[in-house]
Order: sequence, then structure tokens, then C-alpha cells
Amino acid sequence: MKGPRVVAIAHKKPDAEILRKRKAESKTTKERANKKKDSKAPKRPPSAFFIFMEDFRKSFKENHPDKTPVSSVGKAGSQKWKSMSDADKAPYVEKAKNRKADYVRAIEAHKEKLNGAGADEKPEDSGKSTSEIHDEAGQESSS
Repeated sequence: MKGPRVVAIAHKKPDAEILRKRKAESKTTKERANKKKDSKAPKRPPSAFFIFMEDFRKSFKENHPDKTPVSSVGKAGSQKWKSMSDADKAPYVEKAKNRKADYVRAIEAHKEKLNGAGADEKPEDSGKSTSEIHDEAGQESSS
């Protein structure tokens, strides 16, 4: 007969420091969830693999018009990417670096636009002076 197993480690309450770390981590994830994404910000650039897939999709559909599932194209592309040497991947990596540099410039321009938007931008002018606008409003209300 087997008897009950003896547990060598006593059950401890979690340290206060560990609990504080968990709380801090949970706050950051909540903050991330509540943070709204700027819809006018530039999109992140694709990686070298996705640039490769843009070209691969075109050639795959020309060579295999009967294969319609997207999964078959993705599987074939990923297998080819894995089998390629670094020299074969080099053009795609270079394109990815160029797109990344363009993205960094676009982000910096976007941040400058956001930071300077309140001070430098003026409201849209309709081409009319304020007296003309007030005259039109007065004519509408008197009619």
C-alpha cells in the first residue's frame, strides 16, 4: 500500500515584491489596451519575408492557377524562404532596410506635425473676411 506523499515545500504566501511586480505588469497591459492608435500615423514597413511574399504570390498564382487556398500559397512561400540562402534573401533584406528608413523619416515627420499642430496650424479659411461672414449670418437670421 502506498501512503500519502509528504510535501517537502511548505505553501508560502507570495512575497510582497512579487505581487507589486505583477500589479505593475498588469497596469501596463491595461494601459496598452486603453491606448488608442493614431489612425493617421504611417504603417509599419513589411519585413524582408513579407516583401518576398509579395513577389512570390504573383509568380505562384501564375504557375499554379488551380491552387486557390491562401494557405497553400503561404506554406509554399515559407518553405521556399527557409530553403533560400542568405545571398538569395539579400535583395529582400535591402528593400526592407530602405522601407524601414522611409518609415522612420515618416514617423519623425508625423511626430513633428503632431507636436507643432496646435501652435502653427490655423483654421481653414473660406476665403471670406470675418465681416462678410457676419453679414451673411445677419441676413439669414433677418429673413
